[in-house]
Amino acid sequence: MGKIIYTSGSWDMFHVGHLNVLERSKALGDILIVGVSTDELIEEYKGMPPIIPFEERLRIVKALSCVDKVVKQTVLTEITQLKTLNVDVVTIGDDWKNKHLDGLEWMKSQPDKEVVYLEYTPGVSTTGIKKKIIENTYQIISAGLMREAEHIEKWKQEHCGNS
Repeated sequence: MGKIIYTSGSWDMFHVGHLNVLERSKALGDILIVGVSTDELIEEYKGMPPIIPFEERLRIVKALSCVDKVVKQTVLTEITQLKTLNVDVVTIGDDWKNKHLDGLEWMKSQPDKEVVYLEYTPGVSTTGIKKKIIENTYQIISAGLMREAEHIEKWKQEHCGNS
């Protein structure tokens, strides 16, 4: 069947850093299985819900050519799920290196299993994107209002004449 790689995440506000993780994970084996965290799980460990709903995040990840299978993740790196999927390698961001997850500890304890910590893409993160949106809120709203005003003016010209 080949070497099975498993990685998981929120995949909220999908960006190039996410793509890099998935492509680097796929390069380590033959089959890439990706866990997509549920909205409830994300809220539990991040303290806030994701921006993009679970079903949409699942669909985005499933559409990527480097991904072979997508699964729902209700527990962070769950041992039972890793066993059921017959995972050989788990990849995870290097920010988890000194944190305890039962599934990672189990993988490390198995002679034929491996955990690979992947470096994050510098300067790219969902948190960074959210901060940028907050910093640019006034410009985003202003630009949206201008587009709306142009749309209304165009509609008036088309439907009400040049008055």
